[in-house]
Amino acid sequence: MRTYNSRKRVLVTGGAGFLGSHLIDRLLERGDEVVCADNLFTGTKRNIEHLLIHPRFEFIRHDVTFPLFIEVDQIYNLACPASPIHYQHDPVQTTKTSVHGAINMLGLAKRLKARIFQASTSEVYGDPSVHPQVEEYWGNVNPIGTRSCYDEGKRCAETLFFDYYRQHRLDIRVARIFNTYGPRMHPNDGRVVSNFIVQALQGEDITLYGDGLQTRSFCYVDDLVEGFIRFMDLPAGRGGELGFPGPINLGNPGEFTISQLATKVIELTGSKSQIVFLPLPSDDPLQRQPDITRAKEYLGWEPKVQLEEGLKRTIAYFDELLSEGSKQ
Repeated sequence: MRTYNSRKRVLVTGGAGFLGSHLIDRLLERGDEVVCADNLFTGTKRNIEHLLIHPRFEFIRHDVTFPLFIEVDQIYNLACPASPIHYQHDPVQTTKTSVHGAINMLGLAKRLKARIFQASTSEVYGDPSVHPQVEEYWGNVNPIGTRSCYDEGKRCAETLFFDYYRQHRLDIRVARIFNTYGPRMHPNDGRVVSNFIVQALQGEDITLYGDGLQTRSFCYVDDLVEGFIRFMDLPAGRGGELGFPGPINLGNPGEFTISQLATKVIELTGSKSQIVFLPLPSDDPLQRQPDITRAKEYLGWEPKVQLEEGLKRTIAYFDELLSEGSKQ
């Protein structure tokens, strides 16, 4: 196997998705070879079309609920629909993607003795009674609700990762991702940033659920990917000791109400959209804010892009995307 300070061959599952495609860009920029595996359920070839002729990039259409036999040095397991609209479309398949996908990727990593990264989620904390959320908090999750396929699927995946770490001494990295936004988000994924921007650009009413006072913390995608890579590149200890497995919170600790976000999007787009209020979906958390003390300590990482600057970049992306759509 190659050492971690040389060029690596890296597998990114879910690589045609929002986060995966940005991660692949960064890995290729630094000289790695990248294999992207994606079944294109929520990912799209548009996100990776600029890479299809790259000499160190390979795309495989593959569903992680089935085993994959490939030779790589590192694995980033990002495969799973991440927005409620998409993961509730086929909740059984969502759970399978998290659980069977983890089993298959962990089995591959075990065979190859490869380091493996799991894209977990702040949803493992559920509707938290601890604020901000620290990694030691076990969460407050409904195991039988409409969001459970995602929340509990990711919790089970974490269990599998840490059991492989303890039982098989597998070199793992588990990151809990908080709300992230930026170019290449799916325009119809139902997530709050993309929803508001698309509605504002089209002059439609901006829909807020509940009273709009629930809070989120928004991390720009470039900052998040930097956290991924720093975490994955943490060296192993001496004498065959494994590196720090996590979990680590990755997100922006700046906390905003959903109402504040809607107002900011209207301001930056110059839209005449009106804000309307709809009932809050079941099990929607009222607060979400990461404690990133651990990420600062272990990775020397914290977000750099402020919300207004990140929103401007994301608005520009969606403006271009919608303009292209209107010409077709």
